[in-house]
Amino acid sequence: MDRIKQYFDSLVVMSDTDWELFSAKLVKTEFPKKSLILEIGKTEQYLSFIEKGIVRFNIPKLDYDFIFGFAFENSFVSGYDSFLTQEPSSYRLEAITDCILWRISYSDLHLIYETTQVGNFIGRKAIEDIFLKKMKREITLLEDSAKTRYLNLMQEQPELIRNIPLKYLASYIGIRPQSLSRIRKEIY
Repeated sequence: MDRIKQYFDSLVVMSDTDWELFSAKLVKTEFPKKSLILEIGKTEQYLSFIEKGIVRFNIPKLDYDFIFGFAFENSFVSGYDSFLTQEPSSYRLEAITDCILWRISYSDLHLIYETTQVGNFIGRKAIEDIFLKKMKREITLLEDSAKTRYLNLMQEQPELIRNIPLKYLASYIGIRPQSLSRIRKEIY
């Protein structure tokens, strides 16, 4: 829980009372590598902070998983559209590595919004973080070549290159693994 406290301390001054109320609602949950955090057709009930691990957002297909996002340590993760609407998810969240998540439920988060001075800030910050990552990814998919997308990942998110299997990276940048292999040969 220290990491989430440090994260919030870097953003906002939180009173001890607000922190005690918020932290009392957090539940530590561990997910082993390759386990599902959110299944397709299930409604997201949690906004989670990743203390340890990597999570991928994907839509499984028969011969190919479509991966459209990753979340790393010290960031929020959620099937956020399902969380907001309380409707079933059309994708899944999967632990790529062993993960430790600090989770707050939908109802508890709304209680925090209503009863603390910084609750709305916490929620807004989590939403902004998720939104900015999503927008950046969408723009690069529309404007950049596959090679440029890969080079940008190397520069901006080297943890992806170091920690994510190449088949997942290929899907994330919108190409097949064979195409990524060709791009990597050109670069190296």
